[in-house]
Amino acid sequence: MRVLVVGSGGREHALCWSIASSPLLTQLWCAPGNPGIATVATCVPIGVMDIAALVDFARDNAIDLVVPGPEAPLVAGITDAMEAAGIACCGPTRAAAQLEGSKTFTKELCDAAGIPTARWERFEDPEEARAFVRRRGAPIVVKADGLAAGKGVVVAATEAEALAAIDAIMEARIHGDSGAAVVIEECLTGDEVSLIMLCDGEHALPLGAAQDHKRVGDGDTGPNTGGMGCYAPAPMLPPDLAQAAIDAIIHPALAEMARRGTPFRGILFAGLMLTPDGAKLIEFNVRFGDPECQALLLRLRSDLLPALLAAHDGELAHFDLRWHERASVAVVMAARGYPTAPESGSEIRGLAAAAAKPDVQIFHAGTAADADGTIRAAGGRVLTVCATGVTLQAARDAAYDAVAAIDWPEGFCRHDIGWRALAR
Repeated sequence: MRVLVVGSGGREHALCWSIASSPLLTQLWCAPGNPGIATVATCVPIGVMDIAALVDFARDNAIDLVVPGPEAPLVAGITDAMEAAGIACCGPTRAAAQLEGSKTFTKELCDAAGIPTARWERFEDPEEARAFVRRRGAPIVVKADGLAAGKGVVVAATEAEALAAIDAIMEARIHGDSGAAVVIEECLTGDEVSLIMLCDGEHALPLGAAQDHKRVGDGDTGPNTGGMGCYAPAPMLPPDLAQAAIDAIIHPALAEMARRGTPFRGILFAGLMLTPDGAKLIEFNVRFGDPECQALLLRLRSDLLPALLAAHDGELAHFDLRWHERASVAVVMAARGYPTAPESGSEIRGLAAAAAKPDVQIFHAGTAADADGTIRAAGGRVLTVCATGVTLQAARDAAYDAVAAIDWPEGFCRHDIGWRALAR
């Protein structure tokens, strides 16, 4: 098979790394890719939002399957465009991608399908939103309605923090048009877990559960980010609770999407809060999480490529996957100043020595390479340093041992990935 992966982050590096091992693969491309991805795929300088150019490339190169990584091209309709050109694309249509593209869409779907989630209201007028917060009090959650690169959610501990979030999202428009409306929710409490499913429109195949660490600082301090690290499996979601969540959340969502004439195919990410009343949906994403993708694919024993093809073809009903029993840990290394103003251009040394350590795999995210091969920071989240181990502690120790081998004074990471599970 000839495969095109779309994206340039750590998630896409992990996807390419996994797909590259498939005996079904004949050639692998990634657009636009990064220096790490270039070691396993041919990188093509086409941006993820240049959908017309991506379709032309896929047609000209007889691509058998397109695998989009990030959410923005999915919400913009890359699957519709590829399928219209006769090219298979493992991802939801533009209509189905509204599960991530609009918080309101997802909340209305939850109401229609009886999916447990937080109580919510939608506001287009910032003064009405502020009045609602003053009536309800804190803690409370404020979300930009549209895409915000994982940074559009504020869990406000005080009314003042919630009001400031409304000002920033709706008045200052820090997330652009995504902040034209906000969804304000009750604040759920419990363990937060990412449950990842592969869907074919009717059936859902579990890809595993992981626990992400969203805040930038140790001890869950500082602003939210796209994710500073995660681990898998998540012990707070054992198989029986995972199945209960699939039955209460995933299956009703797929049934409701099919009823509306917009069946969901591709990766469905359910952000769950494990409350005393059971699992409740925080949000849906329509693609792999990052860094959840890196941690989960390290544990996959089966060939990913035929599973992706089966999802596209509607043939997951009797499909199964095998997994390593080992735990995995993913530690994100970010550029100084992230998430507000990351500094680019600094040199990163020691990557080869770190990657050579036992049980370690390093995925590039925001990197660039000079003509002489020097690797430099070129984004906010720059590397995902991953490791596996027979226990979570062993995997975590191996990951941080690799982090210590990387010579990058301008980078930083959290030092407590996995602390919730290890403290249990």
